[in-house]
Amino acid sequence: MQDNHTTPRPLPYEGIRVVEFTHMVMGPTCGMVLGDLGAEVIKVEPPAGDNTRRLLGSGAGFYPLFNRNKKSLVLDLHSVEGKEAVLKLIATADVVSENFKPATMKKLGLDYASLKKLNPRLIYVSHKGFLPGPYDHRTALDEVVQMMGGLAYMTGRPGDPLRAGSSVNDIMGGLFGAIGVMAALAAREKTGQGGEVQSALFENNVFLVAQHMMQFAVTGKPAAPMPDRISSWGIYDVFRVKDDEQIFLAVVSDTQWAIFCEAFDYQDLKNDPRLQGNNNRVRNRDWLVPLLRERLALKSSAELAELFERHGLPFAPITKPHELLEDPHLTATGGLAPITLSDGASAGQTAHTVLLPLAIDGERLGVRRSPPRLGEDSADLLAELGYTPEDAARLSATVEKAA
Repeated sequence: MQDNHTTPRPLPYEGIRVVEFTHMVMGPTCGMVLGDLGAEVIKVEPPAGDNTRRLLGSGAGFYPLFNRNKKSLVLDLHSVEGKEAVLKLIATADVVSENFKPATMKKLGLDYASLKKLNPRLIYVSHKGFLPGPYDHRTALDEVVQMMGGLAYMTGRPGDPLRAGSSVNDIMGGLFGAIGVMAALAAREKTGQGGEVQSALFENNVFLVAQHMMQFAVTGKPAAPMPDRISSWGIYDVFRVKDDEQIFLAVVSDTQWAIFCEAFDYQDLKNDPRLQGNNNRVRNRDWLVPLLRERLALKSSAELAELFERHGLPFAPITKPHELLEDPHLTATGGLAPITLSDGASAGQTAHTVLLPLAIDGERLGVRRSPPRLGEDSADLLAELGYTPEDAARLSATVEKAA
């Protein structure tokens, strides 16, 4: 399923072949990053397809978001012929990526120790719940590691741990997997040898809360959950304003405080000796913030946004994720790109996906291929490996599975 909105210039990883055995979010994120950067990413799926294709609710966006710029090859790895075909494919690969339970790939003979004998230049990246150690036998999910890794504690109110509102560890774990692959590819240029990369949810989560761990090391005081923390700035809050709207407003320096007071004609506050200097405003938040809530409630969020933007002060509307599909900045800067959906009732429909948050020489990394239909590239890939059309059709037969 080729798309017309290609990135015109050569991409950094063109010519690199990645074979991935992944599902859900973490492993597919790694492949998506490498694919966006130009690699040929081949997603090997069982005859029934990646179960992520059929997820509902909060998982409905997983497959279409994290599987663009990939090809789909269907093989039954539990059959002798399927295993033989995938080993032929891996012999042509630069990278193998997987995120199954530790024993799964070893049982299939597709672990790193087995495959490096076949292809010494192979780079093998595993995405797991934990790096090898006392916890590595546990089944991990993003929510599991957020709870045990301090992130849910920091996000929720005291006594009410709350997971972050996105699959932060799965996504970042996949990013770190991709970074490890990039490092291994650079090392291979020097040594000629491949290597093994490991990325893990728990260790990723610990990296996210490392600032709070270091805060304790420096101050001797445990970090308070974010909703209960002592703010470092006098004004740094969500305000409920006219027509029951909400807006986040911040004043984070003495210069900004002077600008804020002038913009809103708050001369009484500007001249109040109790509010001279940021730390004094922090100490007096108990009466300053309620007073500002009362005054600012007379204006609409649009009026406040206009004033803050005009005077260069930090502000933010409270936005729901789906509203970002119409965001003028994302639209103007090419941060969203059209794809064709591949599965379910929405198959064939066009949607907009979010591109990687970076530009290279001013160019965003676009979508060369929409998320593939199940087995979309099986015939071409198996023909490349020497299979006849008849053998390819038999090897890559799909099985319909109800959603």
